[in-house]
Amino acid sequence: MEDERIIVRPAIASDVVFADQIIHEMESSAIARGSGISKRSAASVIEKIDNGKAIVAITENGEWVGFSYIETWDNEKFVSNSGLIVSPQHRNQGVASQIKTQIFELSRTRYPLAKVFSITSGSAIMKMNTRLGFEPVTYAEIAQESAFWDSCKSCVNYDVLQGKKRTNCLCTAMLFDPQLN
Repeated sequence: MEDERIIVRPAIASDVVFADQIIHEMESSAIARGSGISKRSAASVIEKIDNGKAIVAITENGEWVGFSYIETWDNEKFVSNSGLIVSPQHRNQGVASQIKTQIFELSRTRYPLAKVFSITSGSAIMKMNTRLGFEPVTYAEIAQESAFWDSCKSCVNYDVLQGKKRTNCLCTAMLFDPQLN
């Protein structure tokens, strides 16, 4: 398995078969880490794949390895890089970094004027974001659209976010501003 080649690429229509695996691994991983994560539905993952807003990693034999997607907010002023997950048997092989780089490039290609943001509680994602030019920011500097914040409702830390009036939470907001880079 370790020697099997992993392909990281834009998701295609046939990748919708991985939707259940993706959402299951997102939830399992969050529980194992004891961290908050917004739950995604299989339908939302399929929608991202169908709309060309996802990156997938698979083995050359067609086994699912990893996933991430983008979404726009505030009339395309912002684009979020979200849902980065790698299957446990393929972690610590650089796959997450490859996916992160490609999802960032997809964001920049599709929405070159948009500010790109990511919110995370994981140090590995923070390090990847920093290498790509992201900087930590306050929540006031990222998308303010209610639908974005509503997607946090399924996170175990939602009460913290609401208690702080959406000004901060346990996640770190990171932003890439194309005007500054």
